[in-house]
Amino acid sequence: MVARRRKRAAQESDSGVPILPGYSAIPIKFSEKQQSSHYLYVREHKVREGTRSSWPQKRTLFVLNVPPYCTEECLSRLLSPCGPVQSVELQEKPELAESPKEPPSKFFHPKPVPGFQVAYVLFQKPGSVSAALALKGPLLVSTESHPVRSGVLKWIRDYTDSVPDPEALRVEVDAFMETYDRKIAEEEAKAKEEEGIPDDEGWVKVTRRGRRPVLPRTEAASLRVLERERRKRARKELLNFYAWQHRETKMEHLAQLRKKFEEDKQRIELMRAQRKFRPY
Repeated sequence: MVARRRKRAAQESDSGVPILPGYSAIPIKFSEKQQSSHYLYVREHKVREGTRSSWPQKRTLFVLNVPPYCTEECLSRLLSPCGPVQSVELQEKPELAESPKEPPSKFFHPKPVPGFQVAYVLFQKPGSVSAALALKGPLLVSTESHPVRSGVLKWIRDYTDSVPDPEALRVEVDAFMETYDRKIAEEEAKAKEEEGIPDDEGWVKVTRRGRRPVLPRTEAASLRVLERERRKRARKELLNFYAWQHRETKMEHLAQLRKKFEEDKQRIELMRAQRKFRPY
């Protein structure tokens, strides 16, 4: 316990600011009324040799511990004194390597649950990164000229933004379908060109093209297929295949006959009693 306290004390500066090795701490406050500061940990974005990154070297600032109320616009405004900001992107976790990025869509890629995130800030000039590392605070997120909504106002704005615009949604769906149809057409044309042509090892790829197109697998079609398979299995079942099954079937049939005989006897006795002549 004592060693842990000493290690924690060694990781704090003389002013009580928590220190993260390799990072610079920038204090921020939500507003002037807030007394305590929240710290952003920043460093120059670097990757290992031989690893590609989608963020340019020497112009990208990597930021940790970004609070939920600090948006991309807020980060751009807070770091703009260091130099012109080209773009800001918030992510749930750091990206390890270059990966193909799809264009962002607010309809089909909903926003994740708000929480502490990381950010990549791209400056237009390399010297802005060094200025951001030497930035002192505290910086105010919400000011009179740039207020940041919170509480009920923020919930109302989030709900309003979550309602999609039908026209914008139609445009995005049409653009996606055009791209998809173009991709399918290119794949079919490529497959048609390669049909019958042997590869480097002399193998010929054989494909099957039916006359009738495949029916779409909707829910109703899937249920019909499952019902057809169930009926087919029921017809193929072997009934009375074993001797014990045959005996049990006979015993059940005899028990049903005895039960029916007793019910018929009771019904006849009741009919006779009702038809008997009783003058007094």
